[in-house]
Amino acid sequence: MAPLDPVSALIGGALIGLAAVLLMLLNGRIAGVSGILGEALTGEERGWRVAFLVGLVAAPLLLGAVGDPLPSPQMPASFAIVIAAGLLVGFGTRLGGGCTSGHGVCGIARFSPRSIAATLVFMATAMVVVAILRHGLGV
Repeated sequence: MAPLDPVSALIGGALIGLAAVLLMLLNGRIAGVSGILGEALTGEERGWRVAFLVGLVAAPLLLGAVGDPLPSPQMPASFAIVIAAGLLVGFGTRLGGGCTSGHGVCGIARFSPRSIAATLVFMATAMVVVAILRHGLGV
């Protein structure tokens, strides 16, 4: 696990907020990544959606290319776990009507009661899962 770097976290959070504000001001759209991805695959206005998604992938790769090393992800031993986790996240995103970026970043900023409730559920669920996996199952 990487050590806590509050300056990087602050800069990253500010850039996420700036991107969300600019997307809302310039396009009138909420920066919910799951919605952007879903509509990029099946819906209209694909141009800006694909550009947004490419930027999400390209930005850290570009940063890594100019000398800031990217952390190596720690993957579980089983690829089946990764696939199952991805499917569960996708299902939960559709069930919750949005993802952490849409609800947590944009929804809370708009004081949406639905987004505040969804974010509280995301966070509580994450805490319970980590507690179970780290302490309850001995993983």
